[in-house]
Amino acid sequence: MSILTKYVFKKYIINFLIVLISLQLFFIGIDIIQNFKELPSSANLMILYILYFSFFTFSLALPLALIFGWIVTLVMFIKSNEFVAFNALGVTRTQFIKPVLVSSFLLIFTLIALQFTPLAYSEEQKSKILKGEFFTTTKNDVFLKYDDNYVYFKKLLPLQQKAEGVYIFKIENNDVIKTTFAKNAYFQNDKWYVVDAKIIDKPANIDILNSKIDITNEKFLYTLEGFKPKILNKVYEENTDLSLSDSISALVLFSNQGINTEKIRASVYNQLLIPFFVVPLMLLIFVYSSLNNRFFNSGKFISLSIFSTLIVWGVFFLLFRITSGGVIAPEISLLLPLFIWIVVSLYIYQKKSSF
Repeated sequence: MSILTKYVFKKYIINFLIVLISLQLFFIGIDIIQNFKELPSSANLMILYILYFSFFTFSLALPLALIFGWIVTLVMFIKSNEFVAFNALGVTRTQFIKPVLVSSFLLIFTLIALQFTPLAYSEEQKSKILKGEFFTTTKNDVFLKYDDNYVYFKKLLPLQQKAEGVYIFKIENNDVIKTTFAKNAYFQNDKWYVVDAKIIDKPANIDILNSKIDITNEKFLYTLEGFKPKILNKVYEENTDLSLSDSISALVLFSNQGINTEKIRASVYNQLLIPFFVVPLMLLIFVYSSLNNRFFNSGKFISLSIFSTLIVWGVFFLLFRITSGGVIAPEISLLLPLFIWIVVSLYIYQKKSSF
């Protein structure tokens, strides 16, 4: 690593951390003021609330902090004439911005990696603490299709990985041919095991004289292979925020079952790809900056940079919310705008850099 790379990297990381911590404290402070009356009286729950909310805001603040930190760093280099000095020494724009881009990619990948962990459910846990439901995690009346079966859970307990009041209906030619009842089911080895099940088989051809219903009992049987309790808990909620690992599992399972996956795909794209919108924006901010402090209007540059950042961030946030409502396919509303944004930004950067 060259001296220039170390120097630029150090300056950028310091400014990034200052901006990130400031944004985190701002978001936490605003939230505490808004929800002061609903905050838990328990000190332990209060600490958990702040920790969960901190990670939730971290996923929002990191992209903004990457850009704002870069704006501060760039202005400092220009105002101190270090940028023009580097240029006089033969340092190219690419060499100058390279350590910033590398560190930004690493931080974005870190954010994506955290989305694979239980911390991805921080917003949900924060809301439960606020509502006084942190220790009660149940879901009632879960009903979904699995292969040729329709499965109903009267009560789902995700933390205990248990379900109560289990009904399984096997359908053939739009007719119920088998019904299974059980009091409890447990999630183990990536399957739901139904315990002490009563199975009622209805004859395919009903004859008043000869037809009869067969009733049998099974000690164990399994269903819903791969349907994790967390996925089941989110099936019918409007807020489909899952961890990336659960989102990918749900995407595969729902696709196999013929269930609409638009919301799940939108969540995956938003967590996995949308954070990279900051990289083209950082390039544009860099290419529109001035080399010399004498011709540099720092106030105008900072204002336009921050305004542009908030506009672009707001557009992608709005597109995700629209897509989450199932209005537009996520490939059209998220991936296509992101692709266009990257291509246009790189074109402008290349064109401006050639002068």
